[in-house]
Amino acid sequence: MPLRQGRIGRPGLLGTMARTAVITGTATATSNAMNNRARRRSAEQQAYADQQAAAQQQAYAQQQAAYAPPQPAPAAAPPVDLVGKLRQLSELHSAGALSDTEFAAAKKQLLG
Repeated sequence: MPLRQGRIGRPGLLGTMARTAVITGTATATSNAMNNRARRRSAEQQAYADQQAAAQQQAYAQQQAAYAPPQPAPAAAPPVDLVGKLRQLSELHSAGALSDTEFAAAKKQLLG
């Protein structure tokens, strides 16, 4: 039985398919690696931009706090109506609700 020799110089159908599969696999792997690197770089850039924005916001808040207008002084307590209070004590004393000593003590406390 004579040996059949393949074609010389050009690969056969199986050889062409194998070479195409290798080239396609290599191209896919390279494309995936490039996409992964681009995604990683984009994420790093976004994280850096977020960090810079946060630092700017913090600096702005500190600047605003440094130049904030002073808070107004709390309002003074309303003046005590001494005459009205003394009149009220006198009415209570006249009505008999306060004894002479209680009236004197309350009057002394109001007048200081």
